[in-house]
Amino acid sequence: MLKTESTWFLYIVETRFGHWYTGITTNVEKRFATHQAGKGAKNLRGKGPLLLIHQQQVGNKSEASKLEYQLKKLTKAKKEAYVLAFNSGDSENA
Repeated sequence: MLKTESTWFLYIVETRFGHWYTGITTNVEKRFATHQAGKGAKNLRGKGPLLLIHQQQVGNKSEASKLEYQLKKLTKAKKEAYVLAFNSGDSENA
């Protein structure tokens, strides 16, 4: 039996303190609900309410992990610029 590859997404959540958390998942809505419930990433527990500020379809898990790693190395200002560029359709500068 052939296994079909899932589509992966990168997402960014903002905490009530203004901090940004970057993650990957195959189901953004379900993962965000898990974060909102205080489960999932320890980094987000007790820091709600949370706001989903960005999500993008990436492709496979490997591509998503690589993009997540690159974004986690950026400063918040550079992440903000990335999100702005992505949302304006300028994905080459994102």
